[in-house]
Amino acid sequence: MFSYRHAFHAGNHADVLKHATLLHIFTYYAQKDSAYSIIDTHCGAGIYDLEHDWAQTKGEFYDGLDRVLQQDHYPELVEQYLDAIADLNPDGTARYYPGSPWLALERLRPQDSFHGFELHPSEFEILSENVAQLFPKGNRRVRLYPDNGFEQLGRLLPPPSRRAIVVMDPSYEAKADYQQVLTSVKNALKRFAQACIVVWYPIVQRPEVQVLQRKLEQLDTPWLHVSLSVRAPAKNGLGLHGSGLFISNPPWTLLNALEQSLPWLTKTLAQDDRASFQLHHSGL
Repeated sequence: MFSYRHAFHAGNHADVLKHATLLHIFTYYAQKDSAYSIIDTHCGAGIYDLEHDWAQTKGEFYDGLDRVLQQDHYPELVEQYLDAIADLNPDGTARYYPGSPWLALERLRPQDSFHGFELHPSEFEILSENVAQLFPKGNRRVRLYPDNGFEQLGRLLPPPSRRAIVVMDPSYEAKADYQQVLTSVKNALKRFAQACIVVWYPIVQRPEVQVLQRKLEQLDTPWLHVSLSVRAPAKNGLGLHGSGLFISNPPWTLLNALEQSLPWLTKTLAQDDRASFQLHHSGL
């Protein structure tokens, strides 16, 4: 159950797409003074050392973050993402990589709330230590739970502010995660129809991926669906060749930002001539 560690994949092509998109959403929500809540169902450790043995084992950031850093010009969506990397690495060397909870917490205003879940015991311990760096005196609006985010999400919706971003990106090591994601999204929208729910999923050679994609797009909610493949599927059927994000109730600005950024991201992150992207939406 507890074999997955995101540190092995930190800064890869999937993280580039996911975190650049999340930052756009966080920034959009902060444009209004009214409070909002961020609920992260699968936090991980929060920060990752790209020089650590775990990150170096596969070196996936070389085909992700490093490719982006080598470019001279960036779309606005990507530029904001790189600014966040720079904030964590003031010496100018991109050694430390911020995960979703860190990106959220660094932008948390006094009126906003964060609820983070992480079931992996040692990951939760590291997450708690990392968050303590941001809030050495604590923060009553920041809550961390060593619990299953799928099971606990419902009790946090709707938030008192009636504004919420839910980040849902499990490991998908267990095939049951695909159905659990769909069930959790449906239940969350029943409790709070206006929730902005960001679902990340891997593009791998499993039939569960196509089923999840299709059923998410059948939901009765405004949505935006983006996917980015960086190479052709491997002949042995193994490996991550792309990733996708499904977003319910997305900011109205996100569609244009992705339209401007995806051609650039596809060209920059391409590992062969089969790299491609898709962008669909409904109700926007």
